[in-house]
This record gives sequence, structure tokens and C-alpha cells, in this order.
Amino acid sequence: MINHYIRSTYPYIKRLIDIVVSATFLVCLLPAFLVLSIAVKLTSKGPAIFWSERVGYNGELFSMPKFRSMTAYSKVMSREVASEDDIELTPIGGFLRKSSLDEIPQLWSVLRGDMSLIGPRPLLSDEYSKATRANYPEIYSVRPGITGLAQVNGRNFISPRNKSRYDTFYAERSCLWLDTKIAFQTVYAVLNSKNVM
Repeated sequence: MINHYIRSTYPYIKRLIDIVVSATFLVCLLPAFLVLSIAVKLTSKGPAIFWSERVGYNGELFSMPKFRSMTAYSKVMSREVASEDDIELTPIGGFLRKSSLDEIPQLWSVLRGDMSLIGPRPLLSDEYSKATRANYPEIYSVRPGITGLAQVNGRNFISPRNKSRYDTFYAERSCLWLDTKIAFQTVYAVLNSKNVM
């Protein structure tokens, strides 16, 4: 009975944490946001922020921002099917990806409620991405996250099937303990630039 109550109330607690943390980080990281925006603009043509259509909570589409790490002429495709020839990075694109600084704008999506700090990574809305989760509808029962269980267990170097299994496991067992564990593992993974493509 108590466990059921905790699980039923955690989504509200999690949303409150998302709002407080994302708002705090957006304010604190504003100088870095401005510096990176200028750096992207000065080193390549195109906008500093790249928006892509993603599949979010309850399967609804939303636009997700990132600092642009690829050239303005690069193809938009899932990491699982992209080859090295498809990835045309800007002069600072590699640094942005390895440091995960390209993800900073997604704090805005968290504040808006399109995303959470922790959850399954939102896939592109193309047919390939949809097919990888066709048999895992539970994934859409939680908000997608900036980081998640799959990201700290292989990130871009695990199969779409295993990634979906990690995401399903998280969606079914989301709790404060698991989110805290993923948060600490994310810090370690970012500092070590593990499994970045």
C-alpha cells in the first residue's frame, strides 16, 4: 500500500525536481550558453541551435533543441544508422559532443515539460526510430530525458533493441533511488567522455 502510494506520487515529485533543477541550471549556465552560441556561429554557417522533431510523452511530437554540432548541410538521421561519412561535424562539433555541452539547451525542454532530466532519450520522428520502439510502448509512459539508463550503459554503442529494453526497465521502475543513481553515473560518463559518437 505504501509502495503503491510512493510510486503514484513520484511523477509529481520528479516534475518538481525537474522544474527547480532546470531553472537553476539555466540561470547559472547563461554565460556558457551565450559563449557557446557565439562559438558555434563563428565557426560554421547556420543557426547556433538546431531543433529536431522528436517523439515524447504519450507518443506526442515535440521540437528538441541542441547546440548544432554538425554542419548545416548534414543529413538528420538516427545515430544507429548513421555512418562516419554521414557525420559532418563542425570545427567545434566534436568537442560539444564529447563534453555533452550540446545538450544544454534541452534544459529549456525540461522546464517546459516536454522532457525530464532523466528518462528514455527521445528518438527522431522518422520511421526507423519509431520501428525500434514499436514493441515497447511502455517507454512513452514517462517523459523522455536528457540522460537515462541506456545512456549510462553504452549510449551510442548498444543495439536499438537493448536500448529499448533499458528504457522499458526505467519506465516501469522509475523512482528517486534509480534517478539518483543514473544522475551520478551520468556525471562519471560525461567526465570520461564514454561512448560518444
